[in-house]
Amino acid sequence: MDVPSVAVAREAGEATRTALAEAAVLDDDHEIAVEDGRLYIPVTDADAAADAVAELDCDTEVTTYDLPVRQGVRTPADILGFEPSVERIGDIVVIDEDDPDRAATIAAAVIDADLPARSVLNRASKIKGELRVRDWEVVAVDSAATAEATDAAAGNDLTPTETVHREYGHEFCLDLASVYFSPRLATERHRVVEQIEPDEQILDMFAGVGPFAIPAASRGASAVAVDLNETAVDYCRENARRNGVVDAVTAIAGDVRGVADDYDGWADRLVMNLPHSADEFVATAVELAGEECVLHYYDIQHEDDPFGPGIEAIKSAAEPAYTVSVETQHVVRSYAPHELNVCLDVRLRRADR
Repeated sequence: MDVPSVAVAREAGEATRTALAEAAVLDDDHEIAVEDGRLYIPVTDADAAADAVAELDCDTEVTTYDLPVRQGVRTPADILGFEPSVERIGDIVVIDEDDPDRAATIAAAVIDADLPARSVLNRASKIKGELRVRDWEVVAVDSAATAEATDAAAGNDLTPTETVHREYGHEFCLDLASVYFSPRLATERHRVVEQIEPDEQILDMFAGVGPFAIPAASRGASAVAVDLNETAVDYCRENARRNGVVDAVTAIAGDVRGVADDYDGWADRLVMNLPHSADEFVATAVELAGEECVLHYYDIQHEDDPFGPGIEAIKSAAEPAYTVSVETQHVVRSYAPHELNVCLDVRLRRADR
């Protein structure tokens, strides 16, 4: 049966499906099909689907395709009678519920549904501290899936808070109880990585488990990944190994301000994904920048002036030693009422060149 669908290359399928899910236009009544390296993802509204994927940095086409009807797959919504708000990281499902009874009901439906989920975690705190981690409540565990849950690449059993997340052809082992990771930034990470050329020198100042640095290394760059969280750095090293780029990734545990002297003037590209306080590290970024350097600066600001404070912070630190040109400024996502998570792509050029 021909149904409205979004066609996209397989490697961009995850980000496309996530964007369509966030726009609530996925058609759960039909199967996804694969033909000639492209996925055909069924949607309920072609126009809304086109809007949902318009900002993705990949080749998508809204079309129709002969897709089979999905047979007998029960979703959490089928069990509950409403669509719960959930987020998937690997085989962990994350919910955010204040009511313990509602959380337990949703978690039970997730485990009982036919979609793969090994554990359900409820957010028990906001992101906190220098290491940007949060507390979690393990609400439900699929005992059968847990008994079989072994990380094949490392040969280790996985805890309920640990998973292997796959994104744009790479995989990242991580423990949500110990590190910060957001699957919602997959499209943004891919946008940045797609700009990287072979032989670039890229330094991620707040690298986490390596979701910027490791794909960058896969494109032929030399990557330095720095993070204050020693556990995240351990995972970054492991993820470099499992993605075959261990020789191209140098992972360093510590404050990036403490390692700046070792990489003074080294970087062709810098990633500053610490949006609440990146402005405190702009002077360090200027120290790290080479003769010409692209800076990906993430910020959270009020919607009335989302880009101005970041531009001013960069210019204040870089000028007059560098000329500063803003190449891209865009909204990554809404963060809170009237607050936006934004990114500035800024090129620094040594003024005396």
